[in-house]
Amino acid sequence: MTKPPLTLYLAAPRGFCAGVDRAIKIVEMALDKWGAPVFVRHEIVHNKFVVDGLRAKGAVFVEELDEVPGDRPVIFSAHGVPKSVPAAAAAREMIYVDATCPLVSKVHIEAERHHEAGLQIVMIGHAGHPETIGTMGQLPAGEVLLVEVPEDVAALQVRDAGKLAFVTQTTLSVDDTAEVVEALKARFPGIVGPHKEDICYATTNRQEAVKAMAPKCDAMLVVGAPNSSNSKRLVEVGARAGCAYAQLVQRAADIDWRALEGISSIGITAGASAPDVLITEVVDAFRARFDVTVEQVVTAEENVEFKVPRVLRQPA
Repeated sequence: MTKPPLTLYLAAPRGFCAGVDRAIKIVEMALDKWGAPVFVRHEIVHNKFVVDGLRAKGAVFVEELDEVPGDRPVIFSAHGVPKSVPAAAAAREMIYVDATCPLVSKVHIEAERHHEAGLQIVMIGHAGHPETIGTMGQLPAGEVLLVEVPEDVAALQVRDAGKLAFVTQTTLSVDDTAEVVEALKARFPGIVGPHKEDICYATTNRQEAVKAMAPKCDAMLVVGAPNSSNSKRLVEVGARAGCAYAQLVQRAADIDWRALEGISSIGITAGASAPDVLITEVVDAFRARFDVTVEQVVTAEENVEFKVPRVLRQPA
């Protein structure tokens, strides 16, 4: 039986970013150094396939530090943690390794510097997301106020309208964040912004690739986890950029083939915590059903690499 033709647009960049790659390596190196079990506070990155793979090697994932025995190492996830967490680990004399993405750590440092300068911080982020909790937890209660959408700005109750700065979660929609920043600047003209954009290079690059790809596609799939902020933003960006059908899938088994009947083009991308093997799995699923022609949509080249913590490095 002849397969229907399909143009498959593959976004580039897509998938793993340097911070995710580093965090996974940290868990693997910790298992090599200390043996199983190694405990990880929260999912190291938001991807079930990755987490299950590390669990099979001996990683144990917990939500709170008090679930970790005092005689085993613990790793803090790539999303970052409040200051109280390493302080509690140190008080228990635990071995701990911080896998916080360096670009999230940059936001933490920024917030602390603004605080030292006497400024109250407004954070643009998603309530309840571990990165937001971690960043707000760098400073005393009340020193960081959270806004999610432009409408939240009007309700802000600040200590001194002339002494404010803002930071953002690193995985937000670039366009949505710009709207919130505009609202902040309209209400607080003197508010101080980041020295360099807080939304990370990987989030920005993946959103730009989706914007370039979306108008060409009848449908678009984002490979990623439902709790992955940057993956969910890619779906929203695709829909906003003109793709009539944009969906998040964790694996090929999640594809709704009935919704894709009659398409002649599909766009594929992946969030920053989705490994290549899952992207390949999705592409292969389309090859099994269609006569596929693959076209890469390249909007940036990435060559970023972050070093692992010194405690895990091999001697030279």
